[in-house]
Amino acid sequence: MSRTVSSWILSSARSSIVLQGKGRWYSICIPNRNKIKWKLVFSKTCPYPAGTCGLDSTFSLPKTFRHTSTEEEHFSFQLSPAQINDILRAGELSHKTLDLNGKNANSVLRFESNQLASNSPMEDRRSAATCLQTAGMMFGVFDGHAGAACAQAVSERLLHYIAVSLMSRQSLEEIELAVEAMKPVRPILQWHRHPNDVEYQEITSQYFENLRVYWQHLLDLDTEPGFSLEEAMICAFKRLDSDISLEVQAPQESELMRNIALQVAFSGATACVAHIDGVHLHVANTGDCRAVLGVREEDGTWSTLPLTRDHNAYDEFEIRRLKREHPRSEEKTLFVNDRLLGILMPSRAFGDVQLKWSKELQHSILENSCDVEALNIYQYVPPNYHTPPYLTAEPEVTYHKLRSKDKFLVIASDGLWEMLSNEKVVKLVAGHLTELKVQKPPLTFKKPVNLGYMHNLLLQRKSKGLASLDQNIATHLIRHAIGSNEYGEVDPEKLAAMLALPEDLARMYRDDITVTVVYFNSETIEDYYRNH
Repeated sequence: MSRTVSSWILSSARSSIVLQGKGRWYSICIPNRNKIKWKLVFSKTCPYPAGTCGLDSTFSLPKTFRHTSTEEEHFSFQLSPAQINDILRAGELSHKTLDLNGKNANSVLRFESNQLASNSPMEDRRSAATCLQTAGMMFGVFDGHAGAACAQAVSERLLHYIAVSLMSRQSLEEIELAVEAMKPVRPILQWHRHPNDVEYQEITSQYFENLRVYWQHLLDLDTEPGFSLEEAMICAFKRLDSDISLEVQAPQESELMRNIALQVAFSGATACVAHIDGVHLHVANTGDCRAVLGVREEDGTWSTLPLTRDHNAYDEFEIRRLKREHPRSEEKTLFVNDRLLGILMPSRAFGDVQLKWSKELQHSILENSCDVEALNIYQYVPPNYHTPPYLTAEPEVTYHKLRSKDKFLVIASDGLWEMLSNEKVVKLVAGHLTELKVQKPPLTFKKPVNLGYMHNLLLQRKSKGLASLDQNIATHLIRHAIGSNEYGEVDPEKLAAMLALPEDLARMYRDDITVTVVYFNSETIEDYYRNH
């Protein structure tokens, strides 16, 4: 990227409009399909020092890599290729599924995931887990706003709520008896986490107690069999959002727990969760994260199958739904400047009690709290706030029966989709798969094999460009999302500039990006159809 372009980025940032108030409104510029799109976003930051509440950026960049301010005297966009790779690959996570015999009998072959922060701290979160007391695997992407607190809490809790909703009555009774007898409880999920993924350690016990109240409620329903998978996902989403709302209204054991509950409830998060059990794929979506299938047709071409709709002001179904739920007198004020009540881009989300509670309840909770300004909680009631709730966490659930031609599923926050279309993402993943197959032929050994011979083979591979290829497909997608030029090719100078942007400028050009790609085992899927 030329010095002229670099200077233009800095000058445009320094002259950008900032509307001051107790909260801050930023004018955001996001490149999208080679055009510039401006939008207002309400932004708040974590009040705690890094490391004290689990809300610090999971992958904060060293100061030598990323500037902290546009006011620095010697501002430089220069990053070495090694530094670029270190930044891009810091959040990589991958997992290959195996059964007890060491063979893959799961319809999920493997998954690969990565994150790249724009906000400081990062507001995106992700989850992946294997169900231990029911069948299947779950993958979730959570896009926070007005802070990371809500996305953090939902990423830790939602998969447990779904798993509990799917458990048999007998299993729930066994867990309840174990808790009552103060005996160890069989784990419900096996988590697949990055070493840097954070948890709310201080409030884990309360989260468990509220999960217990939920399974006690399910036992009280006295229904067998229980929910269908679609019902379980809907019930879990709604129950967790209800618990988030109730926890901030209930007395807390400490000021820290009280502050966390406040931040979780008054921030927000969208969520997209996939549950995969054999050939049965369910995707529950609340907000504007997105899930897309990559399909390889019989003629070898690739097609795209979206499994979610973006819940926002651009979706006619959402507009009609909200109009049905509120008086006709509010039709013109439900969406202002393509935002719910002129504030929020997504029309479904967890948390965000400012758009769910009555004015009286909001006032009561905040008046009885400690210094809410120190927590960056902004007491603001939008104009035309007459008939809450205006926001829901109820998901839209899509079912798809996997076919052998369904090769992978991409789940990502809107930071990816603002930069790349569904079709471009599928094309990149498909191309990456092809490159890996072409550039990684099986090693053929001449006997006897010695270390020198192996070393020469590895050098041959490296000379063919293998070392420069991102092994993690999520990294490959993020690299293209922020570094592609108008021809769809990665421009090294643009990539370096986008990664070196200081914290007070990065959000003007890109959002937090979280990507999880799940690869399917075609052989297992074909076996299912042969046997059914």
